[in-house]
Amino acid sequence: MERLARFTLFLLLWLILAGPDLAGLPFGLLAAALASQASARLMPGRMALGSPPAVLLLLGRSVSQAVLAGADIARRAFDPRLPLQPGLVTMSTALPEGTARDGFTALASLSPGALPAGMDASGAIFVHALDTSLPIARDLATTEALYLRAGGAPHG
Repeated sequence: MERLARFTLFLLLWLILAGPDLAGLPFGLLAAALASQASARLMPGRMALGSPPAVLLLLGRSVSQAVLAGADIARRAFDPRLPLQPGLVTMSTALPEGTARDGFTALASLSPGALPAGMDASGAIFVHALDTSLPIARDLATTEALYLRAGGAPHG
């Protein structure tokens, strides 16, 4: 059952990234099979997913953030009059270092105008923002809360 869950998650990821292309589906099935096998070897044990509604909320937010980010970049590319205030924003996090934080920063990179760019000595995340006047840290804190509810951090 564990391998089937891993396979399903990797296949969903493939479909999100590649789109519903039937010609590419055999490659997606192969990639999902290899990824689930590799993840079982590299991260043995049970996957800790939160409640299905929390997982769906996180998935929905991640997809919408990726679409908004793409639209924002396109808008800025075609309208150079849009104001930019690039800079670093610091975001505190409760996530421990390791795979939990790495997974969150991967999700955070989908946010419009935000790209995680490192950590300071206290463990806060530096985020490069296209416009520091936007509520980048607040939006990422919302994503982090969903990530935690969806099981993005180890349960202890």
